[in-house]
Amino acid sequence: MRVLITGGAGFIGSHVAELCLKDGHYTVVLDNLSTGTMDNVPDGAVFYKEDICSQTVSEILAREKVDIVFHHAAQIDVQTSVKDPQADAMINIMGTINLLEACKQAGTRKVVYASSAALYGDPCYLPVDENHPLQPQSCYGVSKHVPEQYLQVYSRLHGLDFTVLRYANVYGPRQAISGEGGVVAIFINALLAGQAPQIFGDGEQTRDFVFVEDVARANLAAIYQGSGQVVNISTGKATTVSELYKIVKASCQVDCNPEYRPERPGDIRHSYLDSSKAQAILNWKPLVSLTQGIKQTVEYYRPRNKIVSKVQVS
Repeated sequence: MRVLITGGAGFIGSHVAELCLKDGHYTVVLDNLSTGTMDNVPDGAVFYKEDICSQTVSEILAREKVDIVFHHAAQIDVQTSVKDPQADAMINIMGTINLLEACKQAGTRKVVYASSAALYGDPCYLPVDENHPLQPQSCYGVSKHVPEQYLQVYSRLHGLDFTVLRYANVYGPRQAISGEGGVVAIFINALLAGQAPQIFGDGEQTRDFVFVEDVARANLAAIYQGSGQVVNISTGKATTVSELYKIVKASCQVDCNPEYRPERPGDIRHSYLDSSKAQAILNWKPLVSLTQGIKQTVEYYRPRNKIVSKVQVS
C-alpha cells in the first residue's frame, strides 16, 4: 500500500509513519516543520516539506500515487485557537478541504482522520461513547469537528472512504513539552530538570491516557477496517492527575511534590472515553499499560536532558 502521513514529522504522525514502514508500506511524509522536526521522520520515508494549504499537495498525491492518507497535520493548541481562530480554521478546516480536493483529484482511496475528544466538551455521561452530543468548548474543538462533516460529504459525493479516530489524551516519546495535551511530557521533563510541576485544582480531575504506539496501531488497523465510521481511541480508563503524577515520579526516580494552584475556569473535571467500538470495528485494543508507557517515555526523555523553564499543567 502507498500511504502518506500529513504531520508525519510530528508527535503522533511520526509514530504512524514508523509503523507503516515496519508494516511494509511505501511511506510518504508531508510536513511543513512548523512544529515537527526532521529528527522525527523515520529512515526510509519519502519526505516533502510542504503545507497542507498549498496547491502543491495535489501534485504530491498524484505523483506518489497515494492509496491512503493519514491526516495528522493540524493546529493543536487550544489557547492559540482562541487567540487566533482565523489561523486555526485556515489550517484545520481549509487545510483539510485542500487535502480532500487533492485526494479526489489523485484518486486516493481513503483518509484516516485524526480527530479529538475535544469535540465532546463537558461530558453528559461517562464513559463518553461516539454517540455522545458534540459540544466543543473551544475554537480548536470546532475546527477539528468540521472536517469530520466534510469527510462525510466527500464520501457521499465522490466515493472517498474515511475513518475518523477520536483520540483521548495521547502521550509518549516525541511529545512536545507544552500545551494542554502534553501533561505527561511536561511532568517528566520538569522532574528530570529538578523542577516541581504545577497542577491546577486538587489533582482529582480525571483523563484517559493512551500510549502513542497504541494509537499508531489503530491508524494502521483503519487501513482495512472502519469504513465510514467514527471511532474513539482510548484505554477506557479514568486516571486522576494526582495518580498520573505518582507514576511519573516513580518512573523518574525523583522525590518531588507538585505545586498545586487554583482550578482554572472552564477546565473539564472528568473525561474518559468508551473504546468498545474500536475493539468491535477495528479489532483494536490498547496493549501498553500506563505504567509501561510512562516508563518508555521517561527512557526516551532522560538522555535528551530537556530543560523546562516553567511548567504548568491542568
